[in-house]
Amino acid sequence: MSISSPVRASTLHLPQGAWSTVLDCLCAHFPAIGREIWLDRMARGRVLDGEGQLITPRHAYRVGLRVQYFREVANETPIPFVETVLHVDEHLVVADKPHFLPVMPAGEYVEQTLQARLCQRLGNPQLVPLHRIDRHTAGLVLFSANPASRARYQALFRERRIDKGYEAIAPALPQLDFPLLRRTRLDAGEPFFRMQEIAGTPNTETRIEVRERHGDWWRYALYPVTGKKHQLRVHLAALGAPICNDSFYPELTEVAGAADDYARPLKLLAQELAFIDPLSGEPRRFASRLSLDW
Repeated sequence: MSISSPVRASTLHLPQGAWSTVLDCLCAHFPAIGREIWLDRMARGRVLDGEGQLITPRHAYRVGLRVQYFREVANETPIPFVETVLHVDEHLVVADKPHFLPVMPAGEYVEQTLQARLCQRLGNPQLVPLHRIDRHTAGLVLFSANPASRARYQALFRERRIDKGYEAIAPALPQLDFPLLRRTRLDAGEPFFRMQEIAGTPNTETRIEVRERHGDWWRYALYPVTGKKHQLRVHLAALGAPICNDSFYPELTEVAGAADDYARPLKLLAQELAFIDPLSGEPRRFASRLSLDW
């Protein structure tokens, strides 16, 4: 018997050990997840082998066995914003992600993610994001809908053959000349989820333009050549213009475990994606329907 799910399973190849059952191995490998939780997941068909067959509490342990399991978070907090599907075809899905919604399952988010919602909504558990944007950022996310063509589209991002355009609202920088090219080296900062500029050969590049001036606040157009984590947020903060409502940069002001303040979204929008389709050879362009207000 196999179980289907609208959300893709996580995979673990069982490590070397002296366990007698798969259950014993899972309990040891994931000490934060209690035995009773694994028993409940098995009873509900949420733990499978590599062939999609149910794994039971008595299933014999074997090193290297591929185990698929579906992550769950008890009492997951609903995110009260809805994504918009902009395009669907055999190979691609394009959606507008609202602020605060993660792209993929991680940490405390599983069902309340763009990937899980789209898999459920479109009935396609094969959906995989081809890139990611921060949970706090809104805008375009491109998904692969077909494993057969996935590598061709993934190569667009790996080989930098896709043009990305963002918009941000941040403090005015009248002392600088625009357009401006920011090229710096980014590395992990403190705490672990932040990034920082350090000395060394640049590994990030962003072109920055000014679209609109509104007193002390300006609307910026951002064109990242590279795609490092938090690149746009760090670059603007380093210039002296941290993005409006950014609780990470230049200083960390977000309190761990605090509820999101939905009235203060990060004023950063993934606005445009353009590329030459690797299958058809035709130019394609997608534009977000979202906007940033002052």
